[in-house]
Amino acid sequence: MIHPDVAWRAMTGYDLAAVETIANQVHPDFFESAEVLGERQRLYRDGCYLLEIGDKPAGYVLSHPWRSGSVPALNALLGELPAAADTYYLHDLALLPVARRVGAASHIVGALAKHAAAKGLASMSLVAVNGSTGFWRKHGFAVQEAPALERVLAGYDADARLMVRPLAAAAAPRLAFAAGEG
Repeated sequence: MIHPDVAWRAMTGYDLAAVETIANQVHPDFFESAEVLGERQRLYRDGCYLLEIGDKPAGYVLSHPWRSGSVPALNALLGELPAAADTYYLHDLALLPVARRVGAASHIVGALAKHAAAKGLASMSLVAVNGSTGFWRKHGFAVQEAPALERVLAGYDADARLMVRPLAAAAAPRLAFAAGEG
């Protein structure tokens, strides 16, 4: 990162109020309840980080193992992570304007890609919204046509796109994930 006072750290349950505030500012058209945000953090703590600038929350990422070819519905509880995960799903990456263009997003995407590859997952996937496909393309993601997911994607918005990034061939076999396992 460019600035020494900009840092990602592991998200805790105590951060969820700040995450909800940031989500409402950055994604006002993509409401997710505090319960949904908290569940993502509880289900896979190793994929949830808070960005701080000078000790003040300025962004977050929620991510977890998932199944390729499917996408969690917006504002929906998962209950549990799939046992046969084969992709690493970036549920949400949100940065306040003050945190943009300092390299924070690129840094966390790179770190999560290494994490996913180390877990033996074949790809990363996400739903691109708010005209973000260009950003994700710069990070190795490509739009994947998914007619079977049209209804779920429409729950985000008419321009939502499934994007996938293949990861380097992993030496480890596909792993099963349990709640909270990292």
